[in-house]
Amino acid sequence: MPAHLTDSGVARLHDAMAQRVARRELPGLVTMVACGDAVHVDPIGTVAFDSDAPMRRDTLFRIASLTKPIVAAATMLLVEEGRIRLDDPVDRLLPELADRRVLRRIDGPTDDTVPANRSISVDDLLTLRLGFGQITEPEFNPPYPIVHAADSLDLTLGAPDPRTPHAPDEWMRLFGSLPLMDQPGERWRYNVGTLVLGVLVARAGGATLGDVLRDRLFGPLGMVDTGFETTPEDAARMPTQYMSDQATGKLAAQTLTAADTWTSPPAFPSGSGGLLSTIDDLHAFARMLRDGGRHHGQQILSAASVEAMTTNHLSDDQISSAGLLLGNQGWGYGMAVVTRPTDNGLTPGQYGWSGGYGTTWFNDPSRDLIAIALTQTSDFLWNGGLDEFDRLAVGAVEPGDPDRDAT
Repeated sequence: MPAHLTDSGVARLHDAMAQRVARRELPGLVTMVACGDAVHVDPIGTVAFDSDAPMRRDTLFRIASLTKPIVAAATMLLVEEGRIRLDDPVDRLLPELADRRVLRRIDGPTDDTVPANRSISVDDLLTLRLGFGQITEPEFNPPYPIVHAADSLDLTLGAPDPRTPHAPDEWMRLFGSLPLMDQPGERWRYNVGTLVLGVLVARAGGATLGDVLRDRLFGPLGMVDTGFETTPEDAARMPTQYMSDQATGKLAAQTLTAADTWTSPPAFPSGSGGLLSTIDDLHAFARMLRDGGRHHGQQILSAASVEAMTTNHLSDDQISSAGLLLGNQGWGYGMAVVTRPTDNGLTPGQYGWSGGYGTTWFNDPSRDLIAIALTQTSDFLWNGGLDEFDRLAVGAVEPGDPDRDAT
Protein backbone atom coordinates (compact mmCIF):
# COMPACT_ATOMS: atom_id res chain seq x y z
CA MET A 1 0.00 0.00 0.00
CA PRO A 2 1.40 3.45 -0.88
CA ALA A 3 1.70 6.23 1.67
CA HIS A 4 -1.70 7.66 2.60
CA LEU A 5 -3.43 10.08 4.96
CA THR A 6 -4.99 8.55 8.04
CA ASP A 7 -8.25 9.72 9.63
CA SER A 8 -6.68 9.68 13.07
CA GLY A 9 -3.66 11.70 11.95
CA VAL A 10 -5.81 14.30 10.23
CA ALA A 11 -8.01 14.52 13.34
CA ARG A 12 -5.00 15.08 15.60
CA LEU A 13 -3.83 17.91 13.37
CA HIS A 14 -7.28 19.52 13.38
CA ASP A 15 -7.67 19.24 17.14
CA ALA A 16 -4.27 20.79 17.85
CA MET A 17 -4.85 23.74 15.52
CA ALA A 18 -8.42 24.24 16.81
CA GLN A 19 -7.10 24.32 20.36
CA ARG A 20 -4.72 27.12 19.44
CA VAL A 21 -7.65 29.07 18.01
CA ALA A 22 -9.71 28.36 21.13
CA ARG A 23 -6.85 29.68 23.29
CA ARG A 24 -6.94 32.86 21.16
CA GLU A 25 -3.36 32.45 19.99
CA LEU A 26 -4.75 33.33 16.56
CA PRO A 27 -8.27 33.99 15.25
CA GLY A 28 -8.11 31.32 12.55
CA LEU A 29 -6.17 29.53 9.85
CA VAL A 30 -6.54 27.23 6.86
CA THR A 31 -4.50 24.03 6.66
CA MET A 32 -3.97 21.46 3.96
CA VAL A 33 -2.36 18.04 3.97
CA ALA A 34 -2.18 16.17 0.68
CA CYS A 35 -0.80 12.71 0.00
CA GLY A 36 -1.08 11.15 -3.43
CA ASP A 37 -4.46 12.16 -4.80
CA ALA A 38 -5.99 12.67 -1.34
CA VAL A 39 -6.31 16.31 -0.28
CA HIS A 40 -7.66 17.45 3.09
CA VAL A 41 -8.37 21.18 3.59
CA ASP A 42 -9.39 22.45 7.02
CA PRO A 43 -10.54 26.07 7.57
CA ILE A 44 -10.67 26.84 11.31
CA GLY A 45 -11.83 29.96 13.15
CA THR A 46 -12.46 33.46 11.83
CA VAL A 47 -10.58 36.08 9.83
CA ALA A 48 -10.20 38.39 12.84
CA PHE A 49 -10.73 38.31 16.58
CA ASP A 50 -13.55 40.85 16.32
CA SER A 51 -15.25 39.18 13.34
CA ASP A 52 -17.75 36.39 12.83
CA ALA A 53 -16.60 35.91 9.23
CA PRO A 54 -15.22 32.38 9.00
CA MET A 55 -11.94 31.33 7.48
CA ARG A 56 -12.73 29.68 4.15
CA ARG A 57 -10.94 27.51 1.67
CA ASP A 58 -10.73 30.47 -0.73
CA THR A 59 -9.63 33.05 1.86
CA LEU A 60 -6.92 35.29 0.41
CA PHE A 61 -3.70 35.53 2.41
CA ARG A 62 -0.62 37.74 2.31
CA ILE A 63 1.89 34.93 1.84
CA ALA A 64 5.03 36.98 2.57
CA SER A 65 8.18 34.87 1.99
CA LEU A 66 6.31 32.05 0.27
CA THR A 67 6.76 34.47 -2.63
CA LYS A 68 10.44 33.45 -2.79
CA PRO A 69 10.08 29.91 -4.20
CA ILE A 70 7.57 31.17 -6.76
CA VAL A 71 9.98 33.82 -8.05
CA ALA A 72 12.77 31.21 -8.04
CA ALA A 73 10.63 28.96 -10.27
CA ALA A 74 10.04 31.86 -12.67
CA THR A 75 13.80 32.42 -12.76
CA MET A 76 14.36 28.80 -13.76
CA LEU A 77 11.78 29.14 -16.52
CA LEU A 78 13.75 32.09 -17.91
CA VAL A 79 16.90 29.96 -17.69
CA GLU A 80 15.14 27.25 -19.71
CA GLU A 81 14.11 29.88 -22.28
CA GLY A 82 17.76 30.91 -22.63
CA ARG A 83 17.15 34.46 -21.47
CA ILE A 84 19.57 34.12 -18.55
CA ARG A 85 22.11 31.59 -17.27
CA LEU A 86 22.72 30.63 -13.67
CA ASP A 87 26.40 31.52 -13.86
CA ASP A 88 25.79 34.80 -15.71
CA PRO A 89 26.99 37.96 -13.99
CA VAL A 90 23.92 40.06 -13.28
CA ASP A 91 25.69 43.14 -14.69
CA ARG A 92 24.06 42.85 -18.14
CA LEU A 93 20.52 43.15 -16.78
CA LEU A 94 21.39 44.96 -13.56
CA PRO A 95 24.17 47.38 -14.50
CA GLU A 96 23.56 49.13 -11.19
CA LEU A 97 25.39 46.21 -9.56
CA ALA A 98 28.49 46.27 -11.74
CA ASP A 99 31.90 46.99 -10.17
CA ARG A 100 30.83 46.25 -6.62
CA ARG A 101 32.71 47.43 -3.57
CA VAL A 102 32.66 45.35 -0.37
CA LEU A 103 32.93 46.51 3.23
CA ARG A 104 36.31 45.81 4.76
CA ARG A 105 34.46 45.12 8.04
CA ILE A 106 30.71 44.67 8.30
CA ASP A 107 30.59 47.02 11.30
CA GLY A 108 32.89 49.58 9.69
CA PRO A 109 32.26 52.83 7.81
CA THR A 110 30.44 52.47 4.50
CA ASP A 111 33.35 54.11 2.66
CA ASP A 112 35.94 51.66 4.00
CA THR A 113 35.73 49.11 1.19
CA VAL A 114 37.69 46.80 -1.07
CA PRO A 115 36.86 45.69 -4.64
CA ALA A 116 34.60 42.67 -5.07
CA ASN A 117 36.48 39.52 -6.05
CA ARG A 118 33.96 38.82 -8.81
CA SER A 119 30.57 39.86 -10.14
CA ILE A 120 27.30 38.77 -8.54
CA SER A 121 25.74 35.86 -10.45
CA VAL A 122 22.12 34.80 -10.95
CA ASP A 123 22.92 31.77 -8.78
CA ASP A 124 24.06 34.12 -6.00
CA LEU A 125 20.65 35.80 -6.02
CA LEU A 126 18.77 32.49 -5.95
CA THR A 127 20.85 31.17 -3.05
CA LEU A 128 20.90 34.50 -1.14
CA ARG A 129 24.67 34.71 -1.41
CA LEU A 130 24.93 37.98 -3.34
CA GLY A 131 26.81 39.59 -0.42
CA PHE A 132 24.00 41.60 1.19
CA GLY A 133 21.10 40.74 3.48
CA GLN A 134 19.79 40.73 6.99
CA ILE A 135 22.38 40.63 9.78
CA THR A 136 21.48 38.22 12.60
CA GLU A 137 24.60 38.34 14.76
CA PRO A 138 25.45 39.66 17.33
CA GLU A 139 21.83 40.82 17.13
CA PHE A 140 19.19 41.29 14.48
CA ASN A 141 20.17 44.25 12.27
CA PRO A 142 22.62 45.81 14.78
CA PRO A 143 23.33 49.58 14.63
CA TYR A 144 26.11 49.30 12.06
CA PRO A 145 26.68 52.10 9.54
CA ILE A 146 25.58 49.87 6.65
CA VAL A 147 22.27 49.16 8.40
CA HIS A 148 21.61 52.86 8.95
CA ALA A 149 22.60 53.66 5.37
CA ALA A 150 20.20 51.07 3.96
CA ASP A 151 17.36 52.16 6.25
CA SER A 152 17.78 55.78 5.20
CA LEU A 153 17.00 54.87 1.59
CA ASP A 154 13.53 53.40 2.34
CA LEU A 155 14.37 50.21 0.44
CA THR A 156 12.36 47.88 2.74
CA LEU A 157 15.09 45.25 2.82
CA GLY A 158 13.58 43.26 5.71
CA ALA A 159 9.96 43.15 6.82
CA PRO A 160 7.63 43.98 3.90
CA ASP A 161 5.84 46.79 5.77
CA PRO A 162 5.88 49.69 5.36
CA ARG A 163 6.29 49.24 1.63
CA THR A 164 9.10 50.93 -0.26
CA PRO A 165 7.87 53.92 -2.29
CA HIS A 166 10.42 53.30 -5.04
CA ALA A 167 9.71 51.79 -8.44
CA PRO A 168 12.12 49.02 -9.51
CA ASP A 169 14.55 51.19 -11.51
CA GLU A 170 14.88 53.77 -8.75
CA TRP A 171 15.10 51.02 -6.13
CA MET A 172 17.99 49.45 -8.03
CA ARG A 173 19.75 52.78 -8.40
CA LEU A 174 19.57 53.39 -4.67
CA PHE A 175 20.54 49.85 -3.72
CA GLY A 176 23.48 50.08 -6.11
CA SER A 177 24.79 53.05 -4.14
CA LEU A 178 25.47 50.77 -1.15
CA PRO A 179 28.57 48.62 -0.75
CA LEU A 180 28.16 44.88 -0.25
CA MET A 181 28.48 43.37 3.21
CA ASP A 182 30.38 40.29 2.02
CA GLN A 183 32.16 39.07 -1.06
CA PRO A 184 29.71 37.53 -3.58
CA GLY A 185 29.14 33.83 -2.95
CA GLU A 186 30.74 33.95 0.49
CA ARG A 187 27.83 33.93 2.93
CA TRP A 188 24.07 33.32 3.14
CA ARG A 189 22.13 36.41 4.22
CA TYR A 190 18.37 36.55 4.14
CA ASN A 191 15.85 38.34 1.96
CA VAL A 192 17.68 40.92 -0.17
CA GLY A 193 18.72 38.47 -2.89
CA THR A 194 15.14 37.77 -3.92
CA LEU A 195 14.27 41.48 -3.89
CA VAL A 196 17.01 41.98 -6.46
CA LEU A 197 15.99 38.77 -8.24
CA GLY A 198 12.49 40.12 -8.77
CA VAL A 199 13.90 43.09 -10.68
CA LEU A 200 16.14 40.82 -12.74
CA VAL A 201 13.25 38.48 -13.60
CA ALA A 202 11.14 41.43 -14.77
CA ARG A 203 13.93 42.82 -16.95
CA ALA A 204 14.80 39.40 -18.37
CA GLY A 205 11.14 38.69 -19.09
CA GLY A 206 10.54 42.09 -20.67
CA ALA A 207 7.51 42.85 -18.49
CA THR A 208 6.53 43.64 -14.93
CA LEU A 209 7.27 40.95 -12.37
CA GLY A 210 3.55 40.35 -11.96
CA ASP A 211 3.08 39.83 -15.69
CA VAL A 212 6.06 37.47 -15.92
CA LEU A 213 4.70 35.37 -13.07
CA ARG A 214 1.16 35.36 -14.46
CA ASP A 215 2.20 34.39 -18.00
CA ARG A 216 4.69 31.68 -17.07
CA LEU A 217 3.33 30.24 -13.82
CA PHE A 218 -0.02 31.45 -12.57
CA GLY A 219 -1.82 31.00 -15.87
CA PRO A 220 -0.46 27.53 -16.70
CA LEU A 221 -0.98 26.34 -13.10
CA GLY A 222 -4.48 27.81 -12.75
CA MET A 223 -3.39 30.03 -9.83
CA VAL A 224 -6.22 32.45 -10.48
CA ASP A 225 -6.13 34.24 -7.10
CA THR A 226 -2.37 34.79 -6.82
CA GLY A 227 -0.80 38.16 -7.55
CA PHE A 228 0.54 41.42 -6.18
CA GLU A 229 -2.93 42.99 -6.06
CA THR A 230 -6.55 41.93 -5.96
CA THR A 231 -10.08 43.27 -6.40
CA PRO A 232 -11.75 45.52 -3.80
CA GLU A 233 -14.23 42.71 -3.09
CA ASP A 234 -11.48 40.19 -2.31
CA ALA A 235 -9.40 42.73 -0.39
CA ALA A 236 -12.35 43.29 1.94
CA ARG A 237 -12.25 39.58 2.82
CA MET A 238 -8.54 39.44 3.66
CA PRO A 239 -7.84 38.41 7.26
CA THR A 240 -6.50 40.91 9.75
CA GLN A 241 -2.77 40.62 10.34
CA TYR A 242 -1.60 40.19 13.96
CA MET A 243 1.70 40.15 15.78
CA SER A 244 2.60 40.46 19.46
CA ASP A 245 3.32 43.98 20.65
CA GLN A 246 6.85 44.04 22.04
CA ALA A 247 5.86 46.33 24.90
CA THR A 248 2.77 44.46 26.13
CA GLY A 249 3.33 40.94 24.79
CA LYS A 250 -0.28 40.92 23.54
CA LEU A 251 -1.40 40.27 19.99
CA ALA A 252 -2.08 43.50 18.15
CA ALA A 253 -3.49 44.17 14.70
CA GLN A 254 -0.86 45.37 12.23
CA THR A 255 -2.10 48.28 10.16
CA LEU A 256 0.96 49.59 8.28
CA THR A 257 -0.47 48.25 5.00
CA ALA A 258 -4.26 48.37 5.00
CA ALA A 259 -6.30 45.82 3.05
CA ASP A 260 -7.33 48.39 0.43
CA THR A 261 -3.65 49.00 -0.35
CA TRP A 262 -3.74 45.63 -2.13
CA THR A 263 -6.31 46.85 -4.69
CA SER A 264 -3.68 48.55 -6.86
CA PRO A 265 -0.26 47.41 -8.11
CA PRO A 266 2.60 48.19 -5.70
CA ALA A 267 5.31 50.62 -6.75
CA PHE A 268 7.82 47.81 -6.19
CA PRO A 269 6.55 44.24 -6.69
CA SER A 270 8.52 42.39 -4.01
CA GLY A 271 10.09 39.13 -5.12
CA SER A 272 10.76 38.40 -1.46
CA GLY A 273 7.34 38.78 0.07
CA GLY A 274 4.76 40.66 -1.98
CA LEU A 275 2.24 38.08 -3.19
CA LEU A 276 -1.31 37.25 -2.18
CA SER A 277 -2.56 33.69 -2.63
CA THR A 278 -4.94 30.97 -1.49
CA ILE A 279 -4.34 27.48 -0.21
CA ASP A 280 -5.48 25.85 -3.45
CA ASP A 281 -3.24 28.08 -5.57
CA LEU A 282 -0.25 27.24 -3.38
CA HIS A 283 -1.15 23.57 -3.58
CA ALA A 284 -1.05 23.76 -7.37
CA PHE A 285 2.48 25.18 -7.18
CA ALA A 286 3.62 22.64 -4.57
CA ARG A 287 2.08 19.74 -6.52
CA MET A 288 3.88 20.84 -9.68
CA LEU A 289 7.21 20.64 -7.82
CA ARG A 290 6.25 17.29 -6.29
CA ASP A 291 5.49 15.93 -9.75
CA GLY A 292 8.84 16.94 -11.23
CA GLY A 293 7.54 20.09 -12.89
CA ARG A 294 4.39 18.57 -14.43
CA HIS A 295 0.84 19.86 -14.05
CA HIS A 296 -2.14 17.95 -15.48
CA GLY A 297 0.11 16.27 -18.03
CA GLN A 298 1.90 19.43 -19.11
CA GLN A 299 5.61 19.97 -18.34
CA ILE A 300 5.62 23.46 -16.81
CA LEU A 301 9.16 23.32 -15.42
CA SER A 302 11.84 20.78 -16.28
CA ALA A 303 12.64 18.03 -13.79
CA ALA A 304 16.26 19.26 -13.78
CA SER A 305 15.11 22.74 -12.74
CA VAL A 306 12.97 21.30 -9.94
CA GLU A 307 15.94 19.28 -8.72
CA ALA A 308 18.15 22.37 -8.73
CA MET A 309 15.55 24.32 -6.77
CA THR A 310 15.12 21.61 -4.15
CA THR A 311 18.78 20.67 -3.60
CA ASN A 312 20.92 22.31 -0.93
CA HIS A 313 23.57 24.64 -2.40
CA LEU A 314 25.20 25.84 0.83
CA SER A 315 28.36 24.58 2.46
CA ASP A 316 28.29 23.39 6.08
CA ASP A 317 30.06 26.60 7.12
CA GLN A 318 27.48 28.73 5.32
CA ILE A 319 24.65 26.87 7.04
CA SER A 320 26.24 27.20 10.48
CA SER A 321 26.88 30.93 10.01
CA ALA A 322 23.36 31.66 8.74
CA GLY A 323 21.90 32.15 12.22
CA LEU A 324 18.42 31.54 13.57
CA LEU A 325 16.57 32.30 10.33
CA LEU A 326 17.88 29.17 8.64
CA GLY A 327 18.62 26.94 11.62
CA ASN A 328 20.09 23.59 10.60
CA GLN A 329 18.56 23.64 7.14
CA GLY A 330 20.28 24.14 3.83
CA TRP A 331 19.04 26.39 1.04
CA GLY A 332 18.10 25.54 -2.51
CA TYR A 333 16.67 28.17 -4.86
CA GLY A 334 14.14 30.31 -3.00
CA MET A 335 13.52 27.76 -0.24
CA ALA A 336 15.04 25.77 2.60
CA VAL A 337 16.07 22.15 2.17
CA VAL A 338 16.26 19.78 5.15
CA THR A 339 19.70 18.18 5.27
CA ARG A 340 19.44 16.27 8.58
CA PRO A 341 16.59 14.91 10.74
CA THR A 342 14.88 17.47 13.00
CA ASP A 343 13.16 17.24 16.37
CA ASN A 344 9.73 17.89 14.83
CA GLY A 345 9.97 14.93 12.45
CA LEU A 346 11.27 16.56 9.28
CA THR A 347 13.60 14.34 7.27
CA PRO A 348 16.38 15.01 4.73
CA GLY A 349 15.04 15.89 1.32
CA GLN A 350 12.05 17.90 2.53
CA TYR A 351 11.86 21.41 1.14
CA GLY A 352 9.73 24.51 1.60
CA TRP A 353 9.66 27.77 3.52
CA SER A 354 7.61 30.01 5.80
CA GLY A 355 6.41 33.62 5.58
CA GLY A 356 6.60 36.22 8.30
CA TYR A 357 2.84 36.86 8.36
CA GLY A 358 2.32 33.29 9.61
CA THR A 359 2.32 31.16 6.45
CA THR A 360 4.19 27.91 5.87
CA TRP A 361 4.58 25.12 3.32
CA PHE A 362 6.71 22.04 2.81
CA ASN A 363 6.90 19.06 0.48
CA ASP A 364 8.11 15.72 1.85
CA PRO A 365 9.05 13.49 -1.11
CA SER A 366 9.68 10.46 1.12
CA ARG A 367 6.05 10.52 2.30
CA ASP A 368 4.47 11.97 -0.87
CA LEU A 369 3.25 14.73 1.45
CA ILE A 370 2.36 18.35 0.78
CA ALA A 371 1.60 20.40 3.91
CA ILE A 372 0.43 24.03 3.98
CA ALA A 373 -0.80 26.24 6.83
CA LEU A 374 -1.96 29.80 6.20
CA THR A 375 -2.55 32.25 9.02
CA GLN A 376 -2.08 36.00 9.33
CA THR A 377 -0.63 35.79 12.85
CA SER A 378 3.13 36.07 12.83
CA ASP A 379 3.46 34.52 16.30
CA PHE A 380 2.34 31.17 14.86
CA LEU A 381 5.88 30.78 13.53
CA TRP A 382 7.60 31.06 16.91
CA ASN A 383 5.06 30.19 19.63
CA GLY A 384 5.20 26.48 18.85
CA GLY A 385 2.49 26.53 16.21
CA LEU A 386 4.83 25.97 13.29
CA ASP A 387 6.70 23.09 14.93
CA GLU A 388 3.44 21.46 15.99
CA PHE A 389 1.96 21.80 12.52
CA ASP A 390 5.06 20.29 10.91
CA ARG A 391 5.14 17.37 13.35
CA LEU A 392 1.42 16.56 13.09
CA ALA A 393 1.32 17.00 9.31
CA VAL A 394 4.10 14.43 9.01
CA GLY A 395 2.24 12.23 11.50
CA ALA A 396 -0.93 12.36 9.43
CA VAL A 397 0.69 10.12 6.81
CA GLU A 398 0.97 6.36 7.09
CA PRO A 399 4.18 5.47 5.21
CA GLY A 400 3.95 3.06 2.33
CA ASP A 401 5.66 -0.31 2.07
CA PRO A 402 8.38 0.10 -0.61
CA ASP A 403 8.85 -3.66 -1.02
CA ARG A 404 5.15 -4.29 -1.34
CA ASP A 405 4.64 -1.30 -3.63
CA ALA A 406 7.35 -2.58 -5.97
CA THR A 407 5.68 -5.95 -6.47
